[in-house]
Amino acid sequence: MQRFDLIIFDWDGTLMDSISKIVDCMQALARELAIAVPSEKAVRDVIGLSMPEAMRALFPDETELTRAGWINRYKAHYQIFNATPSPLFEGVPELLTSLQGASRKLAIATGKGREGLNRILDETRLGDFFHASRCADETQSKPHPQMLQELLAELGVRPERAVMIGDSAFDLQMANNAGVAAIGVDYGTHDRDTLLGVAPLAVVSHPLEILHHLR
Repeated sequence: MQRFDLIIFDWDGTLMDSISKIVDCMQALARELAIAVPSEKAVRDVIGLSMPEAMRALFPDETELTRAGWINRYKAHYQIFNATPSPLFEGVPELLTSLQGASRKLAIATGKGREGLNRILDETRLGDFFHASRCADETQSKPHPQMLQELLAELGVRPERAVMIGDSAFDLQMANNAGVAAIGVDYGTHDRDTLLGVAPLAVVSHPLEILHHLR
């Protein structure tokens, strides 16, 4: 009997190599606004949070209203001004195809907004792989468990039959909070030691290694 019925993926830094683009766009936003430019590490450390939560962490001295107005400017940098490519990580198409062939249910739990996720699923033509998804502008931000709880309820899967796969400590903490198993990937946002500190089942360095831990 297979160990997990539902495999839930984070997107940025887990399936798609978009970390450098996110860093570039956040730093470009700060330069445009003539405010202190956050370091690469500071930006990487908030990837996975909802945009309001990430803005709050990076620019704590600004008001909520001010930060809310910056979100659309960040989106413009990401969608229009920045041409940095965001390819899928090597092995991701094969991973998803293998899981689909094994009749697993697949889902996405991401810090991206719904508009952004829908656009990228259309561009990559990966939408048909996934049975459901939740975005940060639809529910509580990671590491709150609501995102996973809603996916479990929608797909009719018990927590012990699901696993969350992500590249940030927020992903793994969310899984812990929902009573769901977790697997970390160390090729994205957070390093292996940081991920191991959240006690996942495993930490892998290549997408296809995930298959070993799902059997």
